[in-house]
Amino acid sequence: MKLPVSTEWLLHCATTLAQLDPGATASAAQLAQYFDLPAAYLAKQLQALVRSGVLTATTGPRGGFRLARPAAEITLLQMVEAVDGASSPYECREIRQQGRGALPPEDCRNTCILAEKMGEAHEAWRRSLAATSLADILAALPSSAPARTRRRMAGTT
Repeated sequence: MKLPVSTEWLLHCATTLAQLDPGATASAAQLAQYFDLPAAYLAKQLQALVRSGVLTATTGPRGGFRLARPAAEITLLQMVEAVDGASSPYECREIRQQGRGALPPEDCRNTCILAEKMGEAHEAWRRSLAATSLADILAALPSSAPARTRRRMAGTT
């Protein structure tokens, strides 16, 4: 499965926002500078997390993005689905019923074993992401990471 590059961006941006002091915000421009990303495109992508309720955005001179709820209540699956949707990356087109190797209809009454296994893999992937919160990610970071992130974010404009 290959996810768009914007998925990586948003996972890192949300992790960065989770490391800021409570109530603190960061603008799309700050996050873009922090990760050396295109600001306009990142701002557009961050809106997907706002629409899904993962982030909240405020306007004005002290505006920006912050988590909409506690990190423990935000899962990796929620963030991935906000950007990429929930559909399975595998679509069975029943090619086993086509061409010279076509099986007769009576041999295709059950779901294709390949579609079944790909569906199981997708569900396992979703369960794993759903079981991992942003707080779990923060807990796995080195203890010095949040202070370092706050210092470096303070140096962005």
